[in-house]
Amino acid sequence: MRSRICAVCLVIVAASIGCRKTPAAAAAPAASHQSSPAAAVTAQANDPAAPPAQAVKPVPAQLPAIVATVNGDRISREEFEDAVHSLEARNGGPVPAERRDEILRNVLDQLVTYHLLEQEAAAKKVVVPETELASHLDQIKKQFPDEATFQKALAAQGTTEPKLKENIKTSLMVTEVLQEEVGPKVTVTDKDVSDFYASNQASFAEGEAVRASHILVAVPKGATPEQKAAAKTKAEGLLKQIKAGADFATLAKSNSDDPGSAAKGGDLGFFEKGQMVPSFEQAAFALKTGQVSDVVESPFGYHIIKLTDRRPPHTPPLTQVSADIKSFLTNQARQKETTKLVAELRQKSKVEIFI
Repeated sequence: MRSRICAVCLVIVAASIGCRKTPAAAAAPAASHQSSPAAAVTAQANDPAAPPAQAVKPVPAQLPAIVATVNGDRISREEFEDAVHSLEARNGGPVPAERRDEILRNVLDQLVTYHLLEQEAAAKKVVVPETELASHLDQIKKQFPDEATFQKALAAQGTTEPKLKENIKTSLMVTEVLQEEVGPKVTVTDKDVSDFYASNQASFAEGEAVRASHILVAVPKGATPEQKAAAKTKAEGLLKQIKAGADFATLAKSNSDDPGSAAKGGDLGFFEKGQMVPSFEQAAFALKTGQVSDVVESPFGYHIIKLTDRRPPHTPPLTQVSADIKSFLTNQARQKETTKLVAELRQKSKVEIFI
């Protein structure tokens, strides 16, 4: 049975809430970090707390072994649940109960889309060079401090390196199809960019932001009191080393359980209020630049936080955000064309949904 790691993320069609492409969801405390000013424009649409647009068919609590088929290609309960779990890991918590049916239907729809595109790639006999496949696998591995951490992350996701490699291959085949069928139809001009900025300038206003690094000593869900105590003791020991003069970044690389930031010395980049879990955010914003926090507890475990920079509220000029806007508009146009392509593929395919 094939298991795709966050396969839903590999489709350009946007989900209600996103998930990571890497084989492990980072344990960083980010709730919904926006990577660019342009992302603010779509924040409301992607907010998991936003109400559903319309009523949807309930998803049963007990799922059948096969939840859907696409031209006979099965979407298993395992594949569906893997996609949901990856989505939850990316967002730092379970799917909101009030939006469960909407989001799970969205996930299933995207898995159907993924299978349609995968089949189209196979029909077109798309070939992925082994060198390209190896390059993408290496890029993923570089996000982890060492091979052991990478393998640990794979195990946490219930997968293996060969399975990951197969997932990458499939996603690259799908990407090639989209580039061939959708790419030539997408054009974004400089005027499109400037018009968008002029119409949405208020959306680019940024509040006060801080840049911080952290060391996370993770506490697994359902941990015993003894496990929690051991994690806290380890965090306190690391803090003692830092106070004695040890380099924060070096300790983060070798000790932090957040694979997304550990390789970067714990750096989380800039974030505003509302983008991190409350306990982490409160501690970070209370620090002065260069200051290190005491041990901070969050749902992820125990953190040591170092504030490295602080940025006042401001609205970036067009020159600073034009590349982000162009990327956003390009993705928006690509999504529209991809939706058309998928509709055409679905029209000539046999899709059966069993939930």
